[in-house]
Amino acid sequence: MAEPFFVPVTVRGYETDVQGHLNQSVYLQYAEHARWSLLHTAGISQPELADRRVGPVVLETTIRYRRELLAGDEVEVTCAFIWGEGKSFRMEQTIRKADGTVSAEITAVCGLMDLTERRLLPGPRDVFKSLATDPSYFES
Repeated sequence: MAEPFFVPVTVRGYETDVQGHLNQSVYLQYAEHARWSLLHTAGISQPELADRRVGPVVLETTIRYRRELLAGDEVEVTCAFIWGEGKSFRMEQTIRKADGTVSAEITAVCGLMDLTERRLLPGPRDVFKSLATDPSYFES
């Protein structure tokens, strides 16, 4: 099995709260950054999605906080598609410190929206594959 896609991130001081740990809303930003980085690496750009009148949407997000992150911590944010049969799919993500400690686990239920009809498209995996220059990112 291939290693999951990931992006490195350094926790910045301005992202922390009064307790000195990463603000809870920033975990979502890290997850979103990893998702867009995966699409970009697969060869899918935001302008191309806009031209095709489609866009990824998040329908639900669950975050399990495991260990705090502090300013200066180096982390990896993973991103993996879990495909189903319908119009939605899951994104499984882990934020892991350099020493391997899991800081957070994020699961998002997502879809691919037709921006004209404002409805989820069937077969989002096939749509992503048709847009990608490297469709292997959508094989899992």
